[in-house]
Amino acid sequence: MGPQAIPQKLYYRLGEVAEVAGVKEHVLRYWEAEFAFRASGKDEGNQGLYTQKDLEKVLAIKKLLVEERHSVASAKKRLRDEIVKVRDADPREERKRLLRQVLSEVGELVNILDRP
Repeated sequence: MGPQAIPQKLYYRLGEVAEVAGVKEHVLRYWEAEFAFRASGKDEGNQGLYTQKDLEKVLAIKKLLVEERHSVASAKKRLRDEIVKVRDADPREERKRLLRQVLSEVGELVNILDRP
């Protein structure tokens, strides 16, 4: 099962996250346990709902484990190091980066709305 294009949604179900990441649902559940994260919310049926940020974390984990072939311990360390690096970054630079990202996304939305 190969990775899928990422649909732009507020929330994703477990099966959607597994499909986008190109992994089986049981692998995703294992990663949740190993990397100590869970779906951000629950729907009316008590099924886990994942945010875009959750999906990005899954894709980062997959990149480390599958593509770069890190061990679970090494991948955990790399993710922790990245969190520290972001936390310690200059807040003005982070705001600039976020603003550039928002402007880019607005530009993409304008392009979508301009399509016939």
